[in-house]
Amino acid sequence: MTIPRVEMKNVRKRFGDNEVIKNINLKVDDNEVVVLIGPSGAGKSTVLRMINGLETTTSGEILIDGDDIAHAGKSINQMREKIGMVFQHFNLFPNMSVLDNITLAPVELGIRNKADAVTQAKQFLEVVGLTDKADAMPASLSGGQKQRVAIARALAMHPEIMLFDEPTSALDPEMVGDVLGVMRRLAKQGMTMVIVTHEMGFAREVADRVVFFADGELLEQGTPTDIFDHPQHPRLQQFLKQVLNV
Repeated sequence: MTIPRVEMKNVRKRFGDNEVIKNINLKVDDNEVVVLIGPSGAGKSTVLRMINGLETTTSGEILIDGDDIAHAGKSINQMREKIGMVFQHFNLFPNMSVLDNITLAPVELGIRNKADAVTQAKQFLEVVGLTDKADAMPASLSGGQKQRVAIARALAMHPEIMLFDEPTSALDPEMVGDVLGVMRRLAKQGMTMVIVTHEMGFAREVADRVVFFADGELLEQGTPTDIFDHPQHPRLQQFLKQVLNV
């Protein structure tokens, strides 16, 4: 039996008295694109942060390739190296050029020497359509360009799993298409991806599976056709009516 790339088992998360994640069970298989949808505050971003070890679980297990990241101890950084994460607000280093932003982690962690890291960074800038911006500073870039640099930076670590936390929600509408285009190409290349997004058309197009969260619970999951054309749970039906204006 194939081990899932990511598996959450009975995961709960509390902030004080507030239970924000309620007994989540979720699997992500190799080369699968799983898109998390739901209202703001549903817990989707917290789920991503727990998969990456940025948030701890209150109870339950999170397995990456069968290893429990919640109890990984010293090996958590090794497990994190398998996972790339792209945030809503880019998180680029403002005092470094685009090229230096991308090469920093591979060089600092001893994964690449500087020359190899630069060569690789230029290849990933080509992937995201920004070969002419290698020497630019982040302040000179548009939001969409910053987000594409953030994707190139994540790819430079050769992750096996990519997490995207609302990567287009801070962008002007005309910038959204460029970022989604890069993500489409990654999906076609077989990258295992977990994506939190409010872009329903994109979710329908790229997802192998769509997962609906509300109030910290996983209420429904299925193919894009299942979720968008035949929603079962009343809360999902209500959500789609609001976001799709149907």
